[in-house]
Amino acid sequence: MSFRMTMLTAAVLAASVVSAGAQAQVAGAQPLSVTVEQSQALLEGWSVKKSVLGKAVYNDDNAKVGTVRDLIIAPDGTVSAAIVSAGGFLGVAAHDVAVPIASLDVRNGNLYLPGATKEAIKATPAFQYAKVVSPPKPKQADIKH
Repeated sequence: MSFRMTMLTAAVLAASVVSAGAQAQVAGAQPLSVTVEQSQALLEGWSVKKSVLGKAVYNDDNAKVGTVRDLIIAPDGTVSAAIVSAGGFLGVAAHDVAVPIASLDVRNGNLYLPGATKEAIKATPAFQYAKVVSPPKPKQADIKH
């Protein structure tokens, strides 16, 4: 399965779990976890935390050109871009750029960005996160018996 399809499958599964949680739930009527079918698909997929984030990105010459620092999920639930960091040490002076997921290849478990160089990534405009206001934490409901 290609990296793009794997990430798309993971995003769709995540979106389906989130959307299932958005419906009104009755205690004992709905499971709080994934179904058996979803579990099987999850076992065949990748863990973003264990297999993608922090992973090196190489070019066609097997030279490291950056590291995956984040994945961007589009409003429709698809994984749209990987944030690749070039340069820096321990995140200091790093140059982060958005790379379309479709541009990345997976070969033998490694991530490749064909035609990329560290210099080309550093010359690309830096990615800036949108400033999103965090919602307030919900208050715990008082349960009276």
